[in-house]
Amino acid sequence: MSSFGVADHPEMFERIIEAYGETHRHYHTAAHIDACLDEFDLVRSLARSGAEVEAALWFHDVIYDTRASNNELQSAEMASRFLASSGVSSSSCDRVYSHILATAHKGKPVDDDARLVVDIDLSILGQDELVYDQFERSVREEYKWVPSFLYRRKRTEILRGFLARESIYATEPFRQRYESAARTNLERAIRALE
Repeated sequence: MSSFGVADHPEMFERIIEAYGETHRHYHTAAHIDACLDEFDLVRSLARSGAEVEAALWFHDVIYDTRASNNELQSAEMASRFLASSGVSSSSCDRVYSHILATAHKGKPVDDDARLVVDIDLSILGQDELVYDQFERSVREEYKWVPSFLYRRKRTEILRGFLARESIYATEPFRQRYESAARTNLERAIRALE
């Protein structure tokens, strides 16, 4: 969080790394955060506040319980509390909170930085076939407690929801780089699930 001018905080860093290392995670791990940060490095110049986008990426999946429906809310609250306690302005805390909530993918993000965070989070959908297929296997492993018939139905609904959008990605660089491959991957995954 040094981009906010916040001093290094080894305890919070350790807590974040510990969370992303939980044994029930197979996709939502530190590797996912690394991939998100790599994507962000390519488009950092598009961010109105690079510090806010980066903080949202670090925290967006810090709470991840496949049996819960409020992971993004809990992650957003944790990020906001930490940033506020570190002296970050309330307006920045509010925006980071909002960016993390946007990764629940329940509506269109409300500002440019939130759109960037969501596109970065969804960049996995447009990766090459082998990477995407591993993503699907890893997500299934995280939900291994869900019966197959129910998982297939729910996962198909989610993937169809992305395909139903006019565009999966909200920002031009992500549309250019990933839209076509993402649609191909999603269509292939749906066929496999059906």
